[in-house]
Amino acid sequence: MNFEHLIQINDPQNPLVPTMTREQLWEGLVLRAEQPQLFVLGLDSCTILSREGNRLERELHYGHATVRDHVTLTPGVSVRYDILATEEHVGGSLTMTIEEPDDSQLFLRFEYRTTLPAAVTDDERQTSEIVKSAYRESDIDTVRLIRQFVLGLNGPGALPH
Repeated sequence: MNFEHLIQINDPQNPLVPTMTREQLWEGLVLRAEQPQLFVLGLDSCTILSREGNRLERELHYGHATVRDHVTLTPGVSVRYDILATEEHVGGSLTMTIEEPDDSQLFLRFEYRTTLPAAVTDDERQTSEIVKSAYRESDIDTVRLIRQFVLGLNGPGALPH
């Protein structure tokens, strides 16, 4: 199953939405890669197993389940998560790419590529839509949390360390 969507970060038509710079958004994406437990519900801990240049190898712990992934950072542009498939977990990738069509607009594109088969039956299509909706909600939450951390909307200071 492949799925992608776009979230608008800055809305020049809505002065109530705090403006973020590309650099602030990037800081938030790096924070999500290095401290995912701040963003991912149900994630107990994350161990960074190795760090080489712009690439991280991580181990994510969800209760008794462990997932390994590789994170590739393209500074100021994108973060790609490659999840290793196991017998218990579906593999795939998520790429978050910053898009800035002009000085007043900023977007974050989410692209999912999974090993889940394409939906054929009505039940499979319904399941696929539920998964896509969950991805979308998680991504909206990610942007909300980046806003809070980067813009200091949840108290004094900005990014947690």
